[in-house]
Amino acid sequence: MSAPTSGSTAPDAGTPQHLGTLLLVDDDAVLCQVLARALGRRGFQVQTAASVEECQARIEAGLEPDFAVLDLNLAGSSGLRLIEWLQRANPACEILVLTGYASISTAVDAIKLGARQYLAKPVDVEAIVKALLDDQNPDLDNAPEETYSVSRLEWEHIQRVMADHSGNISATARALKMHRRTLQRKLAKRPVRE
Repeated sequence: MSAPTSGSTAPDAGTPQHLGTLLLVDDDAVLCQVLARALGRRGFQVQTAASVEECQARIEAGLEPDFAVLDLNLAGSSGLRLIEWLQRANPACEILVLTGYASISTAVDAIKLGARQYLAKPVDVEAIVKALLDDQNPDLDNAPEETYSVSRLEWEHIQRVMADHSGNISATARALKMHRRTLQRKLAKRPVRE
């Protein structure tokens, strides 16, 4: 099977069923190819886009995906901007947001905007399929028992303040009463794993 481009990828001949059209939006070309192939083998008819603008153009051209997997950071633009577009194209679209910099605030924002699920990279294809297809009823009796470390709480607070300032680093640094370069150093680090 040839590598998928910004077009479609048909499922392999042995695929048991067609699960629906899936729009995969990620600016990492290699990851996009790998995920498109893997999701195609699992029964999705995959379309790809590498930017917010390319995704919007596909929707304007009439694409009504049943599923969407969005990277949160698309060459400096937020993938969250696409949720409204996808819901207008197909109100039943199941949307999954992926990010390399997971934070509670962006996860909450994604869900509030209409995403079904939010997963941190690296993530395997089975987790993506499960997030898109399984019923996601929260377990109300299973509250987490552990608390976050101070480093993780700091990361979460910075992410929340950045979200409040639309990703503007200068405005975020002023709000946090922190030097801009100090904030940039903190943002360059991955979040603390618990």
